[in-house]
Amino acid sequence: MEHVLDNPIFYALSSGHAHLAKGVETVKYYIEDITAFAGLKDNSQENLDTLYQISPPESLFVFFAKTPVEIPEQWKLLTHIDMFQFIFRGTKISDTDGAELTDLDLEHVTEMIDLVELTKPGPFLAKTIELSNYTGIFVNGKLASMAGHRFFPSPYREVSAVCTHPDHLGKGYSFKILQEQIKRILLRDEIPFLHVRNDNEGAIKLYQKLGFEIRTDMIAYVIKKEALHSRENVSK
Repeated sequence: MEHVLDNPIFYALSSGHAHLAKGVETVKYYIEDITAFAGLKDNSQENLDTLYQISPPESLFVFFAKTPVEIPEQWKLLTHIDMFQFIFRGTKISDTDGAELTDLDLEHVTEMIDLVELTKPGPFLAKTIELSNYTGIFVNGKLASMAGHRFFPSPYREVSAVCTHPDHLGKGYSFKILQEQIKRILLRDEIPFLHVRNDNEGAIKLYQKLGFEIRTDMIAYVIKKEALHSRENVSK
């Protein structure tokens, strides 16, 4: 039987995030403005065709796969990203002084989007904050570092959007925020996990220091829905 973390987006949209899902039984995607991820029961050509048929025009999606996937021609492959999936194997997390931490809400979204655009940890849209538990550190009134939760294939909860402004790297902000994120997840009797580019050596060392271990390789595919007539014109 497939482990839920082998297909975290599909199982998140089928369990902890079912209320944020659109689609059909075998093909699901997040509500627009929440995030651009889609989950397929299996990454077959049939399911990618179904995603094309049921999604709005010019949709852009990110989906995950453990092994390479051939992308059907009606989709434009924008990029793919080789990643590691980490799972928390520690037994506890050290108590942290949360004095510097601020729980982020709707009034912070503009600053959060600006920080994500600068640091590129992954997609972050206008309503991504609804995935919950975003926490940040402000320096001189400006957001310097943040992280939050993303996929929730119960009982696993993903830590995501881990980013720090380049002017504040090396100050331990991400470490402190991640400690708090892990602690909150564990207090709910859930299990933290996350994804990271496999060439991001600094982040990998940080996650290992916190008690995360590599569980598996993962590939993120970024695809865009193209009108069929535009494909036909290119082929002529």
